[in-house]
Amino acid sequence: MTAPAGRVPTGQAPTGRAPTDRYRPCLRPDVLVSDAFLLGPRTVHLVKNPGSGKSYEVGVKEHFLIARMDGTRGLDELGAEYAAEYGKRLGDANWQQLLGLLGVRGLLEGGPEVPATTAEEPPKRTLLRGTLPLVADANATAERLHRAVGFLLAAPFMVPLLLLITAMEVVAAARLGELVDGAVALFTNPVLLAGAAALLWFSTALHELAHGVVARRYGGQVAEIGLRWRLPVVIMYCTVDNYLYLHTRRDRVATAVAGAVMNLAVLLPFCAVWLFAPVDDATGEALAGLMFLGSVQALAMLVPFPPLDGYKIAAQLCGATGLAASSREYVRLAVRRDPAAKDYPRRARTAYLAYTLGSLLVLAGIVAAVAALLVHLLAT
Repeated sequence: MTAPAGRVPTGQAPTGRAPTDRYRPCLRPDVLVSDAFLLGPRTVHLVKNPGSGKSYEVGVKEHFLIARMDGTRGLDELGAEYAAEYGKRLGDANWQQLLGLLGVRGLLEGGPEVPATTAEEPPKRTLLRGTLPLVADANATAERLHRAVGFLLAAPFMVPLLLLITAMEVVAAARLGELVDGAVALFTNPVLLAGAAALLWFSTALHELAHGVVARRYGGQVAEIGLRWRLPVVIMYCTVDNYLYLHTRRDRVATAVAGAVMNLAVLLPFCAVWLFAPVDDATGEALAGLMFLGSVQALAMLVPFPPLDGYKIAAQLCGATGLAASSREYVRLAVRRDPAAKDYPRRARTAYLAYTLGSLLVLAGIVAAVAALLVHLLAT
């Protein structure tokens, strides 16, 4: 899930012809423009040229103009709208600089093409580590999967599913001791443990495919689906190429949370058997252990630390990109009473403090849960 960006530099000499009143700038139809994101003390938008694969940061004022470059407005009309919004008209030098920067980056219709970024040669695959794409066209594969199962993402299916998952986790929390004991028993039975491990691996594969299917539902592009291994760990991966450019925050949160929802959905039939079917003690313990391990696997992905899905969700809720780094820098300045901390707008201060405090609470909760688990195991 990707969006490294280089900031559009300022102060460069403009390139290309001087703008005229008749010129109606228009972005290329495939150019991607993101919502506003916090980055440090600034608010930025990301602009990506899919042809070259390069993306850039632009400020709010530049975005105001770029978002209106649809070929229907001349520079006079754009300038008038800008002046009405910001109380200042742009001169010819300003237009030359902005249009020159957009032009040399291949973002304007009719402008020069920018060659695609030369892809770095992937690390050599070895027995110990590597990646292996599994399909030639990952986006087409995700689209076929979406056509097949996308109807399940509609509210009449998702609302009951989420309610069932919530009920399952409430029951799991209420009977946590049984689940922990089941997991301990599971580790003493190699055959059942191997079966549980295989099921959990299959769950991780579905987790990754769920990201791709939900991204396709909201217009995302899936760049790659494959296997990644760092022996002894082998997992599937699914790369959504334009995650930060999905249309709304809700779309991005849904894409990020889809994997954990899939992990938990896989557990539902096993939970039903565990709760309602007459099974022997060994099977019941195995099912309880599977419930514990599967729930831990899913909920661990929602921890708000990079690069986990929970971090992506937290970043979207805070409306930020580079949330962890920006939060660390702001807290560092605030603790030192550095005057630079006052340059952060209130929204940024609130977001970075909320993320920092929330992360510390989650970390404390994880430590407490591990300690409680150890106490339980030592007591049995």
